[in-house]
Amino acid sequence: MLDVLKIAGRNLSRYRRRTMLTLLLIIIGMVAVLLFISVTGSFKAMMVGQITDSVLGHLQVHRKGYVASIDTLPLNLNMRPMAVANVEAALKQDPAVETWSPRIKFGGMFSNFTETTSIRINGVDPVREAATAPLLPGRMAEGPKGGALVEKGQIVIPLLLARGMKVKVGDTAVIVATNRDGSVNGKTFVIRSVTEAISGPGGRDGYMHIDDARELLRMKDAEVSEIAIRLRDPAQLDRVTAALSEALGSMKGKSPSSPSGASSAGTVNVVGPGSGQPQLEVHTWADLSPFASLARMIDLMTVFIKVVLVSIVLVSVMNVMVMAVYERIREIGTIAAIGTRPSRILSLFLAEGLLLGLIGTVLGTLVSLAAIYAINLWQPHFAFGQQSDLVMAPTIAVAQVVTVALLVVTVAILASLQPAWKASRLDPINALRHV
Repeated sequence: MLDVLKIAGRNLSRYRRRTMLTLLLIIIGMVAVLLFISVTGSFKAMMVGQITDSVLGHLQVHRKGYVASIDTLPLNLNMRPMAVANVEAALKQDPAVETWSPRIKFGGMFSNFTETTSIRINGVDPVREAATAPLLPGRMAEGPKGGALVEKGQIVIPLLLARGMKVKVGDTAVIVATNRDGSVNGKTFVIRSVTEAISGPGGRDGYMHIDDARELLRMKDAEVSEIAIRLRDPAQLDRVTAALSEALGSMKGKSPSSPSGASSAGTVNVVGPGSGQPQLEVHTWADLSPFASLARMIDLMTVFIKVVLVSIVLVSVMNVMVMAVYERIREIGTIAAIGTRPSRILSLFLAEGLLLGLIGTVLGTLVSLAAIYAINLWQPHFAFGQQSDLVMAPTIAVAQVVTVALLVVTVAILASLQPAWKASRLDPINALRHV
């Protein structure tokens, strides 16, 4: 085999211009793919991190039908204490779950004593909320960024509301909310902080202490609207979703409307242990965020770029090998006439394709890694939605480099197969007559 590779190397060096052009095309294709994967992967990870670490968490649990009606923030679809206890028991069993935060979500009216406007409120445990959404405390445009997210008697309001109502940190405001039974209650709060504008879910939300929310809504039980969950490793999302769904299903039994317990990808319905218990839904961040379609588009574009790379390598290598066979017909006829077996001739041309793929892959990988390193030194800044001054820091996993490299080498060998087969089947007499 080594002798075959040596001969193949000498053959490629005889036609340096064509070989260098082919290698250049392979290198360009490799660099384009690896840079695209690293940059888009970095953007995707940052986008998902901004969404999950600021607002959503990686997973959320709701009562069935709540998400479908979330625009109205229905209090009658809150999870009852028994359901909350079952969910928390399941979460404690999974080591991949880092923390979780119960929330009470409701709509109300915000008044600065002269004007009134609508507001969405999240009643949260400030300590657990900061652990579940660690970027949230740093998202304060005004007010303290350290310490507790919010304390009793305080409220955090979104930036657009603060500007529209002309209120600032330290001002007093009244929140009026309609209870589940239809009665109205109000409570006075001090504005603690003003959050930055956040794109997508959570962009219009304010925050208060969960005890204040229960008092305002006159809740007698420790019910919640949702439980947001943070994972230690986001890569475990699918596994944890399935495990949590299974755990809840084993505790509560399967929904009669769904024998398998699954309503859709990432969503599983489970019911309580007895009649009248609520059904629950487990949703991933992708089920809840409009930016999930952008993440899927990035994945689709990555596949498309890989297809383009395959096409470049296929056309380039096949062109080189076809020309090599045509220009070396007499040479092929000579070595065939002296007794070289067709399989030997076949292996010689396949080895040339293999060498082109290997050399192009190595050089392309080195150039790509150098370019990624240069981008990280440059630290380009960009904006995402309302968030600005984000730093691009592309990285690429070894597995992705290996995958692309194997793809290139495989396609290079396959592109050599047809010309190599043709060369091995040439008739020696006809080949020697070729001019």
